[in-house]
Amino acid sequence: MALAELYTQYNRVWIPDNEEVWQSAEITKNYKAGDLFLHVQLEDGTELNYPVDPAALPPLRNPDILVGENDLTALSYLHEPAVLHNLKVRFVESKLIYTYSGIILVAINPYKQLPIYGDAIIHAYSGQNMGDMDPHIFAVAEEAYKQMARNNKNQSIIVSGESGAGKTVSARYTMRYFATVSKSTSNAHVEDKVLASNPITEAVGNAKTTRNDNSSRFGKYTEISFDQSYRIIGANMRTYLLEKSRVVFQSENERNYHIFYQLCASAMQPEFQHLKLGSAEKFNYTRMGGNTVIEGVDDRANMVETQKTFALLGNFLGISTTYFQMDIFKTLAAILHLGNVEITALEDSHLNIFCELLDLNFDKMTQWLCHRKIITTSETVIKPMTKPQAVNARDALAKKIYSHLFDFIVERINQALQFTGKQHTFIGVLDIYGFETFDVNSFEQFCINYANEKLQLQFNLHVFKLEQEEYMKEDIPWTLIDFYDNQPVIDLIEAKMGILELLDEECLLPHGTDENWLQKLYNNFVNKNALFEKPRMSNTSFIIQHFADKVEYKCEGFLEKNRDTVYEVLMEILKESKFRSSLSLLMETLNATTPHYVRCIKPNDEKQPFEFDSKRVAQQLRACGVLETIRISAQSYPSRWTYIEFFSRYSILMTQQELSLNDKKQICKIVLQRLIQDPNQYQFGRTKIFFRAGQVAYLEKLRSDKLRHACIMIQKNVRGWLQRKKFLRIKQAAVTIQQYFRGHQCYVTLKQTWAAIIIQKYCRGYLVRKLCQLIHVAAVTIQAFTRGFLARKKYRKVQPIKNSYFSSWKQLLLYKKDGDKGSDPYYFTFCMSGSHIFYSFSTHFLKTQSPLSLLSAGNEKHPFIVLFRVLEKKIQNQKQDYEKEIELLKGEIKVLKEEKSQLQQQIQQEIIIQDGLKIEVGQLTKQAQVNHLSAVNSALCLTVNEVHVPTLSKEYIGMMEYKKEDEERIVQNLILDLKPRGVVVNTIPGLPAHILFMCVRYADYLNDADMLKSFINVTIDGIKQVVKENSENFEMLSFWLSNTYYFLNCLKQYSGEEEFMKSNTPRQNKNCLKHFDLSEYRQILSDLAIRIYHQFIVVMENNIQPMIVPGMLEYESLQGISGLKPTGFRKRSSSIDDTDTYTMTSILQQLSYFYSTMCQNGLDSELLKQAVKQLFFLIGAVTLNSLFLRKDMCSCRKGMQIRCNISYLEEWLKDKNLQSSNAKETLEPLAQAAWLLQVKKITDDDAKEICEHCTSLSTVQIVKILNSYTPIDDFEKRVAPSFVRKVQAMLNNREDVPQLMLDTKYLFQVTFPFTPSPHALEMIQVPSSFKLGFLTRV
Repeated sequence: MALAELYTQYNRVWIPDNEEVWQSAEITKNYKAGDLFLHVQLEDGTELNYPVDPAALPPLRNPDILVGENDLTALSYLHEPAVLHNLKVRFVESKLIYTYSGIILVAINPYKQLPIYGDAIIHAYSGQNMGDMDPHIFAVAEEAYKQMARNNKNQSIIVSGESGAGKTVSARYTMRYFATVSKSTSNAHVEDKVLASNPITEAVGNAKTTRNDNSSRFGKYTEISFDQSYRIIGANMRTYLLEKSRVVFQSENERNYHIFYQLCASAMQPEFQHLKLGSAEKFNYTRMGGNTVIEGVDDRANMVETQKTFALLGNFLGISTTYFQMDIFKTLAAILHLGNVEITALEDSHLNIFCELLDLNFDKMTQWLCHRKIITTSETVIKPMTKPQAVNARDALAKKIYSHLFDFIVERINQALQFTGKQHTFIGVLDIYGFETFDVNSFEQFCINYANEKLQLQFNLHVFKLEQEEYMKEDIPWTLIDFYDNQPVIDLIEAKMGILELLDEECLLPHGTDENWLQKLYNNFVNKNALFEKPRMSNTSFIIQHFADKVEYKCEGFLEKNRDTVYEVLMEILKESKFRSSLSLLMETLNATTPHYVRCIKPNDEKQPFEFDSKRVAQQLRACGVLETIRISAQSYPSRWTYIEFFSRYSILMTQQELSLNDKKQICKIVLQRLIQDPNQYQFGRTKIFFRAGQVAYLEKLRSDKLRHACIMIQKNVRGWLQRKKFLRIKQAAVTIQQYFRGHQCYVTLKQTWAAIIIQKYCRGYLVRKLCQLIHVAAVTIQAFTRGFLARKKYRKVQPIKNSYFSSWKQLLLYKKDGDKGSDPYYFTFCMSGSHIFYSFSTHFLKTQSPLSLLSAGNEKHPFIVLFRVLEKKIQNQKQDYEKEIELLKGEIKVLKEEKSQLQQQIQQEIIIQDGLKIEVGQLTKQAQVNHLSAVNSALCLTVNEVHVPTLSKEYIGMMEYKKEDEERIVQNLILDLKPRGVVVNTIPGLPAHILFMCVRYADYLNDADMLKSFINVTIDGIKQVVKENSENFEMLSFWLSNTYYFLNCLKQYSGEEEFMKSNTPRQNKNCLKHFDLSEYRQILSDLAIRIYHQFIVVMENNIQPMIVPGMLEYESLQGISGLKPTGFRKRSSSIDDTDTYTMTSILQQLSYFYSTMCQNGLDSELLKQAVKQLFFLIGAVTLNSLFLRKDMCSCRKGMQIRCNISYLEEWLKDKNLQSSNAKETLEPLAQAAWLLQVKKITDDDAKEICEHCTSLSTVQIVKILNSYTPIDDFEKRVAPSFVRKVQAMLNNREDVPQLMLDTKYLFQVTFPFTPSPHALEMIQVPSSFKLGFLTRV
């Protein structure tokens, strides 16, 4: 797709702006070829018709998804506004000071201390690829160190930038990194010496300027030497371009070198009183700038630090630190006094002090400060100087003294850093001025800019070379790239009859002047060299077009500063420029190394933290070569993606047919050919796809359109579903209303109908009842008269018979009442009949009468009472029989118990006698002579027969009999040669430990202290040896950690101490040690177990640590939500096959291996839980630390991935029944970080929720995640800086450690719980595989 076709509505462009350099605008109307105006709308809503040149359209703005990238070369559109905007977003919004620009690390000075330089950060970057982590000065240092080790080639790190941009600090951090990751093996502590040299060189070489309170006024190249193991063995320092003129002159609001003010601030101290100094305001050389104090700087305190470092340097050199320091301070004080010397006829006190301090002849110094010696071929002439000449000579002498003192200090530092032996490789760190331009530029700026021209040429060639190598490596045709060549500027300065040669020539002339030299420059270069110009309004200046900018130099002082005018009586004149020769040597050194570039940027001149002045930054970007790198990259194929990255990012644009192919590389090619018709817009390399400028933005547009279309489709269907659901709900409501309304209507009708029916019913009923009543009355009346008639008729017939029957019945009742029922046989038979008769009778009777009433009445003859008495007597007889039988059985049980007790006592006594006899037999066997063995055995057998010992199976008492000479064999076979895999199968846990303790018991039984002590000592030494020999063998460490633990527990369990005997069986209590207290050895074994545990943890951590970041952070366990984005020049992977990378499954498998091995080796469950907790802490800490240092991982999707991976770990804990190990709690900080990435971050309520939820994260960590949050798609939004400030304000009351990184080396305190062994010692058997046949079970 042609670039012009992208100027369509809604796309954004950059247009120039006087204040912000560039401002963003949105296109409101499609641009067509030939249009003279581009219709845009500014961000403030202003409509603008921007005039355009069809050949040079305004730069297009990158999609928001690409803004804030770690590497500027990852941007689709590479140009100045894109670079400036990306840096601003990272610096101001994300608070990130480092950004890659191809091979350059851009470092913006934050003017604020940041928690990103601790040892934890150093260890996090150590061993990592440069593109794996966020940009950092440590990443550059690691890359240099890694390339040196891998390629055996010397490296250089070139740190440059304006004064105040942070060059010195960056150089210091690189040296600190090397000192930390590459400790020297000797006792020389070279790394400490390298770091200690920095405060000294800063004190004598740094000064306050208008731009920086601690500006380095010299260039420094520190060469750090390494041996073949790539450990520091020494270092060497070279200095360049010391600004000597600062000693005698400072501009307004500037200061001289720090050391002078430190001396003056300490003038009243006893050790400095002989220097006869005072406040800085009293000396010409320290008061010229008008302000001798730096706000917030304590010169007195700094002097104390300087003295300490001087003392340290003296100690390194093995010289008297007092004399060494005082000689330096005397020289510095003498320079201050020399500056106060007045050229007058009167004697000067300061000159006296000057001569006294330097031990010089006062008269000679007085003469030669005011006179000069001219030597001709025939005579020597002494000529007095004018006052201005004498003042110049005095200042030249001061500069020369300071210059030599500076060189002397550097020489002494180098002596302290020197080393014996052979240097294998080195890494050089160059800290030098960047390109400088001021309102008034003199000789110093000319030298600085000349040096930067040389460095820029070397940089251009290196970038060009890397581009060519990249193309060749990817098998892409190389086309010549046009880049800015600053060789003509260098030729203008250093070529034959160039500026420097004409300057040297003028210096040799007796009457050479700056004006004459400038006139020669005009004559030679004006209108002849396009890079040289004469100012229109000045005859004392000249202009050079440098690679960065045009600079106007004033010629005043060039000759004097070039020749360092010190007359030969005071010091010899330099015959040639030392600067040019040293610069040439520096360039040779750099060209022989692999360079790494750090460009330090000053964001604003007010030194305000995280304030971004676009004008100042743009000026520096142009000057330091960053934009030139971008321009070179943009000319060909600036955007480069690996096939994996492209496939992951743009799989959404692929068809199902394309995705069905197995070769991802082929899929990428097919898709690209379909999406981008012009094959010139991309190239396929071996591992990467190269895109022309704008093509990635076009692909992003296609991707966004596809996602937007998918979103619209989803929205359409969801909205349709919602509307349908709403419609159905309304329809159902309408039907329900209709139903109830119709029901109500029907109910009213039915109610009325029912009311009518009821009325009819009651009316008809009333009429029928009335008729019925009439009929009933009539019928009853008829029946009454009829029945009366019939009754009367019948009565008349039966009246005589009734009277005779009544009299007979009455007589019978009187007979029964007075008769004897007991004599009635029928009555007795009835009472004594079967139970069913009685039951029937009694049931009938009880219904009518109560038994209690009969008994209380005394009616004993009643049949029921008689029967009751008979049954009661029978039951009592049976009860007596049962009681007698129970008493007999109890007696028999008592007798049996007594007999059993007697038998048990007898058996116990016989066993004890038999054990005693066996032990006696063993002792007698050792002591007796061979010829008496049979007799003793016979006697013992007779003795055994006499005491009637029963014939029983062989019994053991839990000891192992051994001879003292067998100790080494036991240790060798049971400890050193034992392999865990052959032991853990079908054996009790800790079997070797139990066998060892059985041997200890035997020595204790013999009451042999020497034997016991010797055995335990060789056992402990053997365990130490096997652990040392297998310090990286996880299975062996696990095995011996378990056995050491069991051995320690056996010593406790059988110690005889009550606290350890609570769970013992009576038999185990009998096996306790009898004669010795082994608590001292228990402590030794406990310490040994802790050592083994720590080594055991280290081995597990070393095995699992390489898997953590790839598995927990990089691997996409949730398919379909990829978060990959372009990574620019620093590619993290160049392989198309990602099958060998670690996944979450790798971590779980490794954990399962650890768990199964620990279980097989019988490791106590509590120890196992502690080990798992330690591993989970490491997983959480390493993952979280990596998240802090990888902005590309701080996204919502990655939060989902992390949360998913944490759930896998929790499931693993649940599966292994380890929930009580507290391992899950160690993952809480990581879980909260994952939640923070996913939660909404917009409103005040969101901020409050974050503060309440993220209790395991510190304020620094929360703010870091919020600042690093990176949207993966255009549909996501960045976290607003105002929201971050809001959260930070809410967290201000928290009292937590302001530390970003978690300490991955932290170890939880280990405890060894006492767990008594359930295994009886007498039941333990020794497998034949142990090769311990020489031991005898006792």
